[in-house]
Amino acid sequence: MQAGPSSTLPSTLPTALNWLPLALALILAGCGISRPIQPPKHPSLPPPSPIPAEIDNIPEPVPRSEPKSARGNPPFYTVLGKRYFVLDSAEGYLERGVASWYGPGFHAASTSNGERYDMYAMTAAHKTLPLPSYVQVTNLSNGKHVIVRVNDRGPFKDGRIIDLSYTAAAKLDMLKAGTTFVEVRALTPMQKASPPPAPTATSDLYVQAGAFAAEANAARLLGQLRSKGVDNAFVREDQVGGKTLYRVRVGPIPSVNEFDRVVQRLRALGVSDARLAAN
Repeated sequence: MQAGPSSTLPSTLPTALNWLPLALALILAGCGISRPIQPPKHPSLPPPSPIPAEIDNIPEPVPRSEPKSARGNPPFYTVLGKRYFVLDSAEGYLERGVASWYGPGFHAASTSNGERYDMYAMTAAHKTLPLPSYVQVTNLSNGKHVIVRVNDRGPFKDGRIIDLSYTAAAKLDMLKAGTTFVEVRALTPMQKASPPPAPTATSDLYVQAGAFAAEANAARLLGQLRSKGVDNAFVREDQVGGKTLYRVRVGPIPSVNEFDRVVQRLRALGVSDARLAAN
């Protein structure tokens, strides 16, 4: 860097300039002006360890009719470049996939519908269900199930369909693993006395790459997958509403890590809507 006119100034000037901010700060302090300390936006409350026995006694919510929240129910919204469309109704919603849970880092923070997140309550976050909604979540690895009230948005990690509160995750016995395969079924107020029976535990899980009414379309996708090295892909025939449906599946899938790997591989091959399926 070439020296400019300032290079001829006395060498003591930079040192004096360095003292200016401190001098100004002292003057302002003398005038009684100070900058307030802001409290943390997301106060955290670490979870108890080990899990207290009373967590099992925290009651599950009872599905009831509630108006949609004024916040958290836009027709659609965008997160990380992806657009999500909020469902008009939760009725009939049923999906299988991977659940995660969230806790201390979000405790007492505002949820998407404006309530405060309580990691010890029986709640959950979902990307598209109306807020609030009630769902039955079943851990497919052990058959345990809970009912939670959905009052938040998320999770936004690929391959995750629901984010559970600390207590809900504890009751499903998934805290240590962090994730697990689940079935999520919406419940209506009419089902509060007798929700549908929860599915039993199963290890017979697969990734579904597509479902077709025409066998030729299923065979075409199967051939494409096998040509790219997906050797455990196959076609399963099912009767749905009196018609044959040809489902292209990959598996079986023994773990969440393997599920993530297969979904990522299928996405790289152009299959964008791969999902968890059970036989």
